[in-house]
Amino acid sequence: MATPYCVIDAFTAEPFGGNPAAVCWLEQPREPAWMQAVAAEMNLSETAFVGPGEGACWLRWFTPTVEVPLCGHATLASAHFLYTSGRLERSEPARFDTKSGRLLARAEGDRIVLDFPAFDAVAATPAAALVAAVGVQPIECARVDRPGTDACWIFALENEGAVRAARPDFARMVAVSPEPVVLTARATSAGFDFVSRFFAPGHGIGEDPVTGSAHCMLGPWWQAKLGRESFVALQASARQGVVHVRSCDGRIELAGQAVTVAEGRLLA
Repeated sequence: MATPYCVIDAFTAEPFGGNPAAVCWLEQPREPAWMQAVAAEMNLSETAFVGPGEGACWLRWFTPTVEVPLCGHATLASAHFLYTSGRLERSEPARFDTKSGRLLARAEGDRIVLDFPAFDAVAATPAAALVAAVGVQPIECARVDRPGTDACWIFALENEGAVRAARPDFARMVAVSPEPVVLTARATSAGFDFVSRFFAPGHGIGEDPVTGSAHCMLGPWWQAKLGRESFVALQASARQGVVHVRSCDGRIELAGQAVTVAEGRLLA
């Protein structure tokens, strides 16, 4: 039986911007090896597999090489798929059962709002070899423990220009550690509070275009720095994407737009 799928650009209102995710609808779960093979075939930073469950859809995310316990842009894409395919009315919240527990999404105007866990960062000193592999000079570093997967590093840089100019050596990063690194700085681009870039070569992703889960870390980090709860964030990859971030009772709300760019059927 053919499996319907879409390619959806998340955290953008324009085709070919933001972060593309494949979303596959499965009436019945499939074995993880098959899902991993599909994700490798799609060769996008994430492929989401979603299907009907008890009171919620089940949802799993795969990079081209590994399954991950949390993904923001592919969850936004999955909610967009449910709404645009008519499987869910926009007046209803989307509920997903995942390896990170029950996640919720809701439509608000032209955006979709995700209710995600928040992750706190702790000041720490990374290996000098990792800093050298990323090729930056952080003014502050922090480490974030993420349940179900490896930790992630936050490297705060002097300014937005330094974030944009970074050219990591992905092979060297993997040789030092599989742990991802997110760069961040105060924004100088008009209309934004902070910028970021996200690198996860140890997960099969050199640079992720827009990373919702990274903002689960950056939201609390910038809240502590600036004493605010809401931010407009720009992920300054080549594709770029906009994430509206709000801290809310120990959780993080991530909001953005999405656009479908392709539809098809998996025949294998």
